[in-house]
Amino acid sequence: MNAKHPCFNIEAKGKYGRVHLPVAPKCNIQCNYCNRSYDCVNESRPGVTSSILTPIQAIDYLKVLTAKHPNIVVAGIAGPGDPFATPDETMQTLRLMKKELPQMIACLSSNGLNIAPYIDELADLGVDHVTITINGIDTDVTEPVYSWVRNGKQIFRGKQGADLLLQKQLEAVRLLKEKGITVKINTIVMPGLNDDHIPEIAKKVGEMGADTMNLIPLYPVKDTIFENEEEPSKILMKNLRKPIANFIKPMTHCARCRADAAGLLGQDIEEAKQMIRDFALKPGKQGNRKYVAVASYEGMLVNQHLGEAESFYIFSETKSGYKMINRRTAPNKGDGAKRWMQMSDILFDCRALLVGGAGTTPYQYLSKSGLEIIEMTGLIDDGLDAVFKGRELKTIRKRDAFECGSECVGTGTGCG
Repeated sequence: MNAKHPCFNIEAKGKYGRVHLPVAPKCNIQCNYCNRSYDCVNESRPGVTSSILTPIQAIDYLKVLTAKHPNIVVAGIAGPGDPFATPDETMQTLRLMKKELPQMIACLSSNGLNIAPYIDELADLGVDHVTITINGIDTDVTEPVYSWVRNGKQIFRGKQGADLLLQKQLEAVRLLKEKGITVKINTIVMPGLNDDHIPEIAKKVGEMGADTMNLIPLYPVKDTIFENEEEPSKILMKNLRKPIANFIKPMTHCARCRADAAGLLGQDIEEAKQMIRDFALKPGKQGNRKYVAVASYEGMLVNQHLGEAESFYIFSETKSGYKMINRRTAPNKGDGAKRWMQMSDILFDCRALLVGGAGTTPYQYLSKSGLEIIEMTGLIDDGLDAVFKGRELKTIRKRDAFECGSECVGTGTGCG
């Protein structure tokens, strides 16, 4: 356990700072206490950030921040979603950090569902502190906590989802410890749901070799299923930490940090929030991918199938909101694969494309070029919020409903 990591070592709390890099906007589970689309700059809780950074933007931000505040020695990825719901962004950030800022202590926090395939590389990259959130080891207890769990493209609900999540979490702890990685267990204390179950969790993870356990009081969040649940009292939290000490070292100094937190625990640097916003508007060293393209009839709604689009509205994010910077003509229809390669060239500086539907072939070509295809309906601003701020899309469409053949003439049933 690194003596300078303030989250793992209480003696480091007032000396060394940490920064969370908000590069992971999406999540692969839906906890009934979590609402990542709600953000108040004065609110300190996991799942909250005002801006999302690309890996390159995150490293550029980290360089400037640590130059100004050299006592920040830890860089972690803790959301606002789960790092392994979007593993490419997470791993690219860690690879860049290892290459350009090897002195940083690297860590991350995950629900454990999809971390296992990446543990070998995490160890190679020097990520030696990992937090796994486990809210119970009895799925009768945890079933009410999760609305759904997504494994790959398949969604599981109820006890089936809770069973899958627990299986993956325990596997993650085992594999992390086999690699010699320091493991912290986070548990959200939910009175009436899992508070009586806390010692059992501590006993299990302690037996598996986890190093410390952090009990986090439930924070009832607006527009969640648990928004009216009781927040545990300080007395209850204190009493719960006593029995877990029989099985594992309890953490007692958690600050319940945001996904964009920076500075000493409990003393976040206010300047960092504006720095993140500024860096989120910059393209980074590659000089591209700072816009979003939209297939729309009138420029207000995402309502056009990719195969029907004759042009694309191009939007950027500015300090005063979203701005349409131009319209770009789509390539001619009927050219097959050539059309999608031409389209990727036309949209070379766009990080995402919002469309009402897209077929398999264009989806594959455009995705390979680095363009994220988001199929949705509704207001363009909602789609832009999803891309730039990592907010949930309630109007997202399933790809299967718009499956196209290999050839299509742009009639709305496919792409040509």
